[in-house]
Amino acid sequence: MDDLALFGGAPVRSEPYPHWPDWDDTERNGLLEVLDSGRWWSSQGTKVKEFESAWASFCGVDETIAVTNGTHAIEVALLGLGIGAGDEVIVTDYTFLASASAVATVNAIPVLVDVDHSTFCIDVDAVEAAITPRTRAVVAVHLAGHPADLDRLTALCDRHDLVLIEDCAHAHGSEWNGVPVGGHGDAGTFSFQQSKLMTAGEGGAITVRDAAAAEQVRSFSDCGRRKGEWFYSHFVLGGNYRMTEWQGAVLLAQLGRFPDWNERRNKNALTLNDSLARIPGVVPQHRDARVTSQGYYCYVVRIDEETFGAPRDAVREALLAEGMSLTMSYPSVHLLDVFADQMLAPRHRDLTGWPDYRTLDLPVTRDLAATSLWFNHNTLMAEDADDVVEAMAKVQRNASKLRGRT
Repeated sequence: MDDLALFGGAPVRSEPYPHWPDWDDTERNGLLEVLDSGRWWSSQGTKVKEFESAWASFCGVDETIAVTNGTHAIEVALLGLGIGAGDEVIVTDYTFLASASAVATVNAIPVLVDVDHSTFCIDVDAVEAAITPRTRAVVAVHLAGHPADLDRLTALCDRHDLVLIEDCAHAHGSEWNGVPVGGHGDAGTFSFQQSKLMTAGEGGAITVRDAAAAEQVRSFSDCGRRKGEWFYSHFVLGGNYRMTEWQGAVLLAQLGRFPDWNERRNKNALTLNDSLARIPGVVPQHRDARVTSQGYYCYVVRIDEETFGAPRDAVREALLAEGMSLTMSYPSVHLLDVFADQMLAPRHRDLTGWPDYRTLDLPVTRDLAATSLWFNHNTLMAEDADDVVEAMAKVQRNASKLRGRT
């Protein structure tokens, strides 16, 4: 009964986890409404405007600007907040490429720093140490839905007059001290790509607290236009980053069900945090007491390989065989070819003064990239989380059989 599925035993779970994306007739009816209206463009329709208003209310801010995707959300937020050529922007090294590449795209310089070993979020001490006279902004990634230390970050950015952008791509529904993410910094950016906690296949949003800044962000997202001006007036070098009515309709439907999804994910994650911590060598992502809700784009644990008795990659292979739903950890951004080889042309032909990313020593990011396991969030959509605990315990009991596998 205890034989690993990897070696011919029965898997812990034979049924698939709940499918993702999740949809019903609410999405279907919304899409048909857009189709029959003939107003598929957000400048003429109502769905995107409705979604912007609903998302602003959900995030507790005055203004949301809906855009094409999460990458463009970061780019447009940077542009709208005045970040550009030669400005240094401090970004976590443990994130998806876009958190840093968006900085380079607006001709600013990504300064990559390490993360906290327990929360996997940006190390505020490392941020402070990286500040120079050229530093203009910080992009703080709420990794796996866990907010970065927003108390310290907001205080630090206020003290040094820095723009704070919250990268909330993983963090729909996350709260810090009861306040939704996206409303603590100068702007928050969200993604609605297929794998995210709410999805329209693609799509993004920017939450902004300051009305004047929001107007500027919206202008950059809409070809440099300004509200109330002639349609063919263009005041800044913006782009067409507008969301479509189709996406707006789907996201309105998704938002209607999101609170129930979020409650289930949090309940299962808290159970896992307690149960998995009892298995030798399994270290769940720490959840700070100030996190009153966590979005959980994924559920993350670190494998202490010596204590567990097997390497992370072998553990991952065994868990997949047991029917677990896993994705891959991010690698270190500074080791990606585009940064390591400084392949940033044509936007950056002159890289004088740029970091040599190959020389960075960011040990925490390196360790987390090599030892963490990321469970897909549909794991947390199941009725309970017992299968994950059972599978992890089974693999740990058989750890000696996995030695030598990579």
